[in-house]
Amino acid sequence: MRGDTETTPRLLLVEDDRTLGPLLVEILSEVYRVQHALDGQQGLHAALTQTFDVLVVDRGLPGIEGVELVRRLRSSGMLVPVLMLTARGTLTDRVEGLDAGAEDYLVKPFEIDELLARLRALLRRNVDAAETVDLGRRRYRVADRSIVDGDAPTIELSSTEGRLLEVLARRPQQVFTRTELLGLVFDPADGPGSVDTYVYYLRRKLGREAVRTVYGLGYRWGSA
Repeated sequence: MRGDTETTPRLLLVEDDRTLGPLLVEILSEVYRVQHALDGQQGLHAALTQTFDVLVVDRGLPGIEGVELVRRLRSSGMLVPVLMLTARGTLTDRVEGLDAGAEDYLVKPFEIDELLARLRALLRRNVDAAETVDLGRRRYRVADRSIVDGDAPTIELSSTEGRLLEVLARRPQQVFTRTELLGLVFDPADGPGSVDTYVYYLRRKLGREAVRTVYGLGYRWGSA
């Protein structure tokens, strides 16, 4: 990869094809810091123990099949965007992959330029969903819509506030129950009241509309 820096996006490729896999690593490494997993079990371990900006997952994997891999990652709370590769192009197959939690679906054989364009779109969409939240440094721009870009002033959030904001902002249309947020953000010893407390903290710093209450269900990101 040219200019390997901490700002270069990290990509996990889970692909067992011994010809296609190394070829994709070579091409993608021009743009990303690539890690290559050869089966579903390796991919699951890498995704859960390391930090990536985007995942490319083949559907027909040994060990843990691609759809099941994505399903397990989503159930664990991993929010990184996933592009699924498959030799199956039927509508049913595409729907199953998307329902499991993949954001995009690309049927083999494909053009490399299309793969790169779809990955760029996923990364842009991921940034837009978080509305320019600087998740790494835990600094957030604040204005009348709570979080915007430009020259708005910045504030500091605690690590727990930042994790809660990240979970909500990366899926702005999703309603999270207290139980889900407790598992995704907080320590096992924390009680359900911790969720309400930190929602209050975020609202106090970012404005009441930053987090919306969906009565009887839970909370969702409030800017959408």
